[in-house]
Amino acid sequence: MIPKFKKTVFCIFLAVFWTTLGFSQKTNSVLPSLADLVDQLKPVVVNISTTKVVRSPLEDFFKDFRRFFGDEFERFFPPTPQFRTRSLGSGFIVDKEGYILTNNHVIEGAEDIKIKLYNGRTFDAKVVGRDPKSDIALLKINPKGETLPVAKLGDSDKLKVGDWVIAIGNPFGLEHTVTAGIVSAKGRVIGMGPYDDFIQTDASINPGNSGGPLFNLQGEVVGINTAIVAGGQGIGFAIPINMAKNLLPQLKKGKVTHGFLGVYIQDLTPELAKRFGLKEPKGVLISDIMPNSPAAKAGLKKGDVIIRFNDKEVSDSWTLRRLVASTPPRERVKIEIMRQGKNYTIWVTLGEYEKQAMSMEQWGFKVQKIPPEVSKAAGTNEGVMITEVITNSPADRAGLNAGDIIVEIEHEEVNDLNDFERLMEKYGNDTTLLLGVKIQREGYRTVYVLLER
Repeated sequence: MIPKFKKTVFCIFLAVFWTTLGFSQKTNSVLPSLADLVDQLKPVVVNISTTKVVRSPLEDFFKDFRRFFGDEFERFFPPTPQFRTRSLGSGFIVDKEGYILTNNHVIEGAEDIKIKLYNGRTFDAKVVGRDPKSDIALLKINPKGETLPVAKLGDSDKLKVGDWVIAIGNPFGLEHTVTAGIVSAKGRVIGMGPYDDFIQTDASINPGNSGGPLFNLQGEVVGINTAIVAGGQGIGFAIPINMAKNLLPQLKKGKVTHGFLGVYIQDLTPELAKRFGLKEPKGVLISDIMPNSPAAKAGLKKGDVIIRFNDKEVSDSWTLRRLVASTPPRERVKIEIMRQGKNYTIWVTLGEYEKQAMSMEQWGFKVQKIPPEVSKAAGTNEGVMITEVITNSPADRAGLNAGDIIVEIEHEEVNDLNDFERLMEKYGNDTTLLLGVKIQREGYRTVYVLLER
């Protein structure tokens, strides 16, 4: 006869055994193997290897010497060495003609790009189009009669937090590595660019995964694996595929342009939302309107609160910037606003963001409109801001730097980009160029700078 205590233990053991068996069987039915799906997806993923020329750190060291000695610099100093570096990334085929999507940072500055297919064949690739702002690039290979498998592009807007996803790529050179996880969050802003809208996932993403696809369980690409948190585990980020789909026609043409509205905006606090007649702090407040901008022409005003853009909710300033940027220029969009407690609909034909910036390659610098935060620091709305200075260019030799503000060209005032463009057409082909510049490092003190070619 079994003692009562032993009988109780035996019954508990049987209960745990059958429960565990039942749970195991249930788990197997809920989580089937992904092997068959992965076999279908692997052929569309490619490995990308690039060769880049990297300038020597000594370039910065000798910058002031080069400016001082000018053309005589080469007589006194040996040429600074250049280095070639090789890097790896991933991509995926989107067209039977050989078009491949990847990240811009995978191929930026590359001298040579090689594509390796799943079957082992290797092709030279060229860059067809790229967009640094969204970190998306389109490559092309000549398939030479080979029938290429093509990835099916899904709808990233339908993706939900908790959905299962699969990442396939080339981490650390380990070809066609497969990892799986879930969507951890959507709409992440991580400071990588002006249009951040990342999908966060715990599917393992490592160096070399960049540019590779993030699939849903229907085998559709829903994202482009792009970034990780250094030192973090299970925190990876992917660009929503819808952003790439919107840019794809422009990428194929070799030039990407973004929509431009022409408003200065700020997020709403609970107090501001209440003051402007809103129940919650959702939407963006227009703090100013750029003269002659699409917003000004359409009738938007300071104090308007934008709550929807083309029937999509605008929750904050990042959302509006992304929505405007992902809309092609010259497209007519519907903007819903709150003005003095009443709802209005305003139709706006967007301008082109790239026309708000200009490149003066012959003088070695680029400019753009003065951003609001710089305008406040400099105490002026007039002029154009230098965004980039090319090493050893006339602008560089004259001591100009990114952040400086050009307010005069040949003694004529520069109020905005229109003035700048007009005056550069007038004086830009001369051998010298006299600029009135507010120097950032000197507290925006105005000095005259002579550029010589």
